[in-house]
Amino acid sequence: MDKDQMQDFIAQRVAKELADNSVVNLGIGLPTRVANFVANDLTIHFQSENGFVGLGPAPDAENINPNIVNAGGQPVTILTGGAFFDSATSFGIIRGGHVDLTVLGALQVDELGNIANYMIPGKLVPGMGGAMDLLSGAKRVIVAMEHTAKGDKKILKKCTLPLTAAGVVNLIITEMGVIEVTPEGLVLKEVAPNYTAQQVQDATDAILIISEGL
Repeated sequence: MDKDQMQDFIAQRVAKELADNSVVNLGIGLPTRVANFVANDLTIHFQSENGFVGLGPAPDAENINPNIVNAGGQPVTILTGGAFFDSATSFGIIRGGHVDLTVLGALQVDELGNIANYMIPGKLVPGMGGAMDLLSGAKRVIVAMEHTAKGDKKILKKCTLPLTAAGVVNLIITEMGVIEVTPEGLVLKEVAPNYTAQQVQDATDAILIISEGL
């Protein structure tokens, strides 16, 4: 798979975690693709921290409205019944615990469910955006990311970058598999086609517990 196909593959798997009638926030980058793979029999209320609920799939090139963009500045659609509001209301929804699930990318995740996703020391930092609020306010957290970055492992025994939040990640989904964060450690629940459990472990710094149902 090329990078684009890989990100769609990850997003499609994340979409299987969505519960009917839930409020879901999608982080910038790869997570925004999840909205394109929602099952037809589900009603999902996608919320964007820049001020609306009712996000739909990405528009085609001929139907882009430059005034409707997500938190990453990408053109999006809004579904019938969607609503626009100010940032205070948007973050009131997030901080008030009304988001059932947030899907975010990450630079690093570790076996304790810690996540680092907003800065690399010494590099330009645009800001953490709404990540800290989402990670502390959402009821469930899924990290959707590529398993490694230029060969460097991203799923670690302990994060080395500044943390965005501690002990909040519930599930990690990459192009290689699905990993659940548990009190006992990281449990490998699924392995993607064309990979083996050993290959997933070799690409992971933390020790993976192999699920009995793998």
